[in-house]
Amino acid sequence: MAGRQGTQTVKNMLWSLVVIALAAGVIYIFIPHNESKSSVKRVDYRVELLTARRAAEYPVAAPEGLAKAWKPTSVRFNGEDHDAWHLGFLDPDEEYVAVEQSTEKPSAFIKRVTQNAAKTDATEEIGGRTWQRYEGSKYDALVTGEKGATTVVTGTAPFKQLTKMAESLKMSRGD
Repeated sequence: MAGRQGTQTVKNMLWSLVVIALAAGVIYIFIPHNESKSSVKRVDYRVELLTARRAAEYPVAAPEGLAKAWKPTSVRFNGEDHDAWHLGFLDPDEEYVAVEQSTEKPSAFIKRVTQNAAKTDATEEIGGRTWQRYEGSKYDALVTGEKGATTVVTGTAPFKQLTKMAESLKMSRGD
């Protein structure tokens, strides 16, 4: 009888192990887990950029020469809404940076895309343009205006990264 009880104990331990493994498998399958650094997908904005450059009343801005670590995440052009151009990125530190352009009244446009950032006294010369600094609780921004449009580089990234984006911008038309 002693031998049978020992076999029963081993058998019970094995069944317990099977039940635990199954439970762990179910948890692994049904609990979301992300193995990549960022779940945000990279977008290709070339077609929208060509469309915007052909349709907009102003030279449309897009970066050239940024490192591959800068990930484009969103793009849109709305010709019916003041030729509004938006190009969003995640910088190498996963901070948000956006290029926004529009023919909308500058004060309303800047307030909206910077999430109410306030104009400061600081300006910077970047890429042959004078950029005005804006600081906010959510977004900071660099703003410039020319040829009937306002260009804003804004986001959660520090000014160093906003400046890097502004330096990379090439403004052109699709004429």
